[in-house]
Amino acid sequence: MRISRRSDVDPFIVMDVMQAASQQEAAGRSIIHMEVGQPGTPAPQAARTHLVAEMAADPLGYTVALGRPDLRQRIAQLYMDWYGVSVSPSRIVVTAGSSAGFSLAFTSLFDAGERVAVGEPGYPSYRNILKALSLEPVSIQTVAENRFQPCLQEIDKLENISGLLVASPANPTGTMLDHGALKTLIEGCHARGISFISDEIYHGVEYEGRAISALEISNEVYVINSFSKYFSMTGWRIGWMVVPESHVRQVERLAQNMFICAPHVSQVVALAAMDASPELTANLSVYAENRRLMLELLPKIGFDRIAPPDGAFYIYADVSELTDDSSAFCRDILERVGVSVTPGLDFDPLRGHQSIRFSYARSTPDIVEGLRRLADYMAQK
Repeated sequence: MRISRRSDVDPFIVMDVMQAASQQEAAGRSIIHMEVGQPGTPAPQAARTHLVAEMAADPLGYTVALGRPDLRQRIAQLYMDWYGVSVSPSRIVVTAGSSAGFSLAFTSLFDAGERVAVGEPGYPSYRNILKALSLEPVSIQTVAENRFQPCLQEIDKLENISGLLVASPANPTGTMLDHGALKTLIEGCHARGISFISDEIYHGVEYEGRAISALEISNEVYVINSFSKYFSMTGWRIGWMVVPESHVRQVERLAQNMFICAPHVSQVVALAAMDASPELTANLSVYAENRRLMLELLPKIGFDRIAPPDGAFYIYADVSELTDDSSAFCRDILERVGVSVTPGLDFDPLRGHQSIRFSYARSTPDIVEGLRRLADYMAQK
């Protein structure tokens, strides 16, 4: 049986790395996970307790394609609470994680063959989802001087661009765009007829100032967010998007046919999680301490060329002085000291052979032990 050309996408390398680490763990070896961007904490306890009651009272069948009205209303309230922005609940689409949001956004905004610009280093699934949808991802090789974020001058060097996707805080660098830089990008895209998509899934996980939402600047954007990171709900596969009012029905029709609805059980947990502020704040304090330890100790160990991590829970390190094969380097670290980290090739196919990403989303004792093992590894180099 034949296989489509558009399905021939690159692997999501971090998932392969996680599998290799898990196999060693299953064999009885102690592994410190610094590879995957997954909080070590579960969904908030209050949300899980609420779900038990809901399951006893409600069969939790299909919801409408756009999501439970009470959840959409509560998400709209978040935009007022966090950003002082009034967003109509009618513009909010609850999705099966941010991944479904990207699929809906790309399908709604672009026709087959159109070119969409993405910054690199960046989240690898952007380009792979685009390719699977018969769209052409166009790389912007971002630079440290621009905090590894795209700028208009770089976009103007590209031809026939229909869309731009920007993440702030970004994965893998953790860098953020300030209000002025984001405004320049959005207004520049509007002037050039380029659709703007803002990936805001790491909002709430911030250390150097507040992340700016694209909705503070314009309503003519697509914003994608998720309960995976700040709300610690990766496996529940629940997220949302905000789209212009004139696009709602188009996205709704796509969602009806592609997904029917996001998992109802996850919508229940997400709604309750949004009111679990004390637990979520406590989680953030763990990330902040882990970040402090990483920034203090990684340079002493020998990883001293890193992007400035304003948010998220990653450190992106230039290891060109140590290796020109980041995949082999990461495999060697795992084999020798039991620390699992991700090669930069996942995020930047052109330059990633000389960079790696550390995640500090797990518990502080895990981070302390991981740093100790990394120090042992580097002492042997």
